[in-house]
Amino acid sequence: MRAVIQRVKYANVKVEKKIISEIGHGILLFVAIGKGDNEKDFEYISNKLFNLRIFEDEKSLFNRSLIDVKGELLIVSQFTLYGDCRKGRRPSFDQAEKVEQSRILYKRFVDFIKSENKNITIKEGVFQAYMEVNIVNDGPVTFILDSRKIL
Repeated sequence: MRAVIQRVKYANVKVEKKIISEIGHGILLFVAIGKGDNEKDFEYISNKLFNLRIFEDEKSLFNRSLIDVKGELLIVSQFTLYGDCRKGRRPSFDQAEKVEQSRILYKRFVDFIKSENKNITIKEGVFQAYMEVNIVNDGPVTFILDSRKIL
């Protein structure tokens, strides 16, 4: 499982020009399901997501987590995180899970995140929809996670 964590001041997702989800201060999480992903991958990403200290304290040091700052979370599926651009000019998506299995696992991942909820607002995009994602980056602060620790 791969994820990109972006610390945001604001983010929203539009589908067909309508805002379907939006958050204020918190994290925008782009997530992709890879072949063979399971609950262990969910746990790894969830643990990092909730506990990674990427928010500043009063001394401007990264000492606070999403939970500490009571931030909001917006989860957006993005299979292109598995795009391999090393060969040729067209990305290969061989390591991405097939669409139907990915849909099932993505839903399970979102449900897992919600079950782990630490009293924060959790919103999401629409799986496999064409989405317009608007972001006001905070920092910018961006991290890439790979549950298999390949990246």
